[in-house]
Amino acid sequence: MSRILDIHYRRPTYSLMFFTCKLHNFSGNYVHFKKQREPKSSLQAFRSEMGLDHMMERCLLSHKVKEEDGNVYDTLPHVRYLREFQMDELIGKVVIVRFDSNVLLVEKQDQQAKLFDSAVLTIKYLHEAGAKVILVSSWSMKTNSKLLSADSVSAYLSSILQLSVVPMKSFLGYEQPTMENSPTQSIFLLENLFQVKEDVANCSRFSEQLCAGVDIFINDAFSQSHKVLASTVGVTSFCYASVAGFQFEESLVQLKNAFGTKRNPYIAMVGGGNLIEKAAAVRYLVSSADGLVFVGNMAFQIMHALGLPVPRKLVEIGAFTKATGIIQYANSRNIPILFPNDFWCVNVNDRLKEPKLVPVHDILEGWSPVALGPNSLDEITTLLTTSKKVVWIGPVKFDSSVQDSNGTSILVKLLRKLSQRSCDVTVVGNMACKALRGESEVFSSCNIIENASVVWEFLKGRKLPGLVALDRGYPYTIDWHTIYDDPTRPLLVDIGSGNGLFLFGMARKRKDMNFLGLEMNGKLVKRCMEAVHQSSLNNGYFIETNATSTFRSIVSGYPGELVIASIQCPNPDFNKPEHRWKMVQRSLIEAIKDRLSSNGKVFLQSDIEAVALRMKRQFLKYGNEEFTIDHQEEWLRENPFGVQSDWEQHVLRRGVPMYRLMLSKSVNLFVHSCSVLHLNLHPQTSLPRRHESSSPNFQPLSINRNKDFVLETHLCKLLST
Repeated sequence: MSRILDIHYRRPTYSLMFFTCKLHNFSGNYVHFKKQREPKSSLQAFRSEMGLDHMMERCLLSHKVKEEDGNVYDTLPHVRYLREFQMDELIGKVVIVRFDSNVLLVEKQDQQAKLFDSAVLTIKYLHEAGAKVILVSSWSMKTNSKLLSADSVSAYLSSILQLSVVPMKSFLGYEQPTMENSPTQSIFLLENLFQVKEDVANCSRFSEQLCAGVDIFINDAFSQSHKVLASTVGVTSFCYASVAGFQFEESLVQLKNAFGTKRNPYIAMVGGGNLIEKAAAVRYLVSSADGLVFVGNMAFQIMHALGLPVPRKLVEIGAFTKATGIIQYANSRNIPILFPNDFWCVNVNDRLKEPKLVPVHDILEGWSPVALGPNSLDEITTLLTTSKKVVWIGPVKFDSSVQDSNGTSILVKLLRKLSQRSCDVTVVGNMACKALRGESEVFSSCNIIENASVVWEFLKGRKLPGLVALDRGYPYTIDWHTIYDDPTRPLLVDIGSGNGLFLFGMARKRKDMNFLGLEMNGKLVKRCMEAVHQSSLNNGYFIETNATSTFRSIVSGYPGELVIASIQCPNPDFNKPEHRWKMVQRSLIEAIKDRLSSNGKVFLQSDIEAVALRMKRQFLKYGNEEFTIDHQEEWLRENPFGVQSDWEQHVLRRGVPMYRLMLSKSVNLFVHSCSVLHLNLHPQTSLPRRHESSSPNFQPLSINRNKDFVLETHLCKLLST
């Protein structure tokens, strides 16, 4: 292998010895190297830079990639797992499972594999818990040529599950599946999603129809988590809980084992091409590994950036800058980057000719590299032999039509030996994994991740849509006592809090209440929290989250009572007038209804009447008849709180009307009569009464008041300000 940063291969040690290069000092095809005496341990530097000590708990996965501009990406949120559901919580629930056909339905199935066992366990666990299970997935000829129709798939699943799986006709006109005439103990299989364009388009209407009548969504298709699909992302808006199944969880564990373990020397072996698209991922590997080995077309981009001769057809247009940045970053960390120094090449015009072995700098025009040469394989072997951790991602491939079978076989045998020596070996990608299946010992001892697309997206620092969409049970219990001075105070939650102007105004005005903002925009939340700390506010707080899926899990742990939930001026979706605001969905409305205290209030407003009308209809539809409109007029003329959001101020300055609505959670007649009595006794008071108020104006009534009455007092007085 040609070496950008050389290594003393012939003297094995417990850590790599580094040389560094001066990138600006070369002429022609030659690079001058400068020795650096006492290199810093790259793994220690990476630990301190990236905070890997916080990544070791099972399934609590989050890595941070620091780019040169200082941005930090949290790509793996903490999700809720099926194992966290007690079986008695699943009894009688309708559960839809998005399973991975590449795990359960592949033609050459390894039924001893961990992912297969986990996928089967998900379905059996739900069935044994007494849930009604609906299975849905996408499959094609590539998955299994023998399993194409829903009937054949259901028969196959019945055989491996040892349970009855009944095919159901669905999707035609978005018809809701019917289960009335099916056996009560059956598991149901929906039609194939493969040719359903609405799934790929993440159609909201299709998502809603897909899970009509469904209570819980289980995502067990981790290999699809890099895509935005109706069956993995859209459905989460219409179920009250969306969680990860056992196979999904096992895949996250594999990802942690691949990139969260701390063993060195750690070498990353990178195959394939398209450096432009994968540059951010390669940079992450440079930041974490003790060395990189390129065994695919990306090697030519590195060579080109160094000024080495590369055939024009092998150079990616626009990749020069990316490759140069990777080289400079590796140089700054004193880690080696290796690329092949010889290839087997074939004549492009006459592939029947015998392949030629040529050095890297002497590839002739009209000839194309198809395989690694013996010298390159020898040097890879020498480097990897002393490694304690190896990650291989991407195929050993230089020609679109030819796989380097010989080089792949040699590397597979090498990895088998390394795994037997307690080296952590991870193989990513379909081609590499297929090669491993021929080596049973390797296959059983290596960490296998077949879908490389998900891993590339993860390494780029991008959020995985299928993962982010799941209901996140927070990784740590929220310590409300550190957030608020008194976490037993009544709580107002503003969903979509924006820049926090409304909550800051309310928190300053109402010291006897706590205020929580839930906002998806991380930058806004960061600014709001900086303002909270600067002002020493002790009754206001903000969380970056998707409230549609997390509202229930966050608010359920609050020690006090949720008395008001507000949704103000949500962004309209003008491209889909019938679904203008995706946040106000059934799952969120049901969560608000369940967590809201008796006599609690919901405040809704928008400057777009259609949006306000839709929110009103959704709350009345999914509120299970527990919400009633709190006023006789169609819309409230004034803001009942006396505190306006920034957008509300902007709208009113333009002379445009606001459409406001206040809903009340229904209460029993006794409580309602008590509240009326209290309002008659205190018509002028503008402050809400508390159990133990220090206000000199507080005069407790001489009747035995229950908690509902006290909460009604709070709400009536708050809304009278």
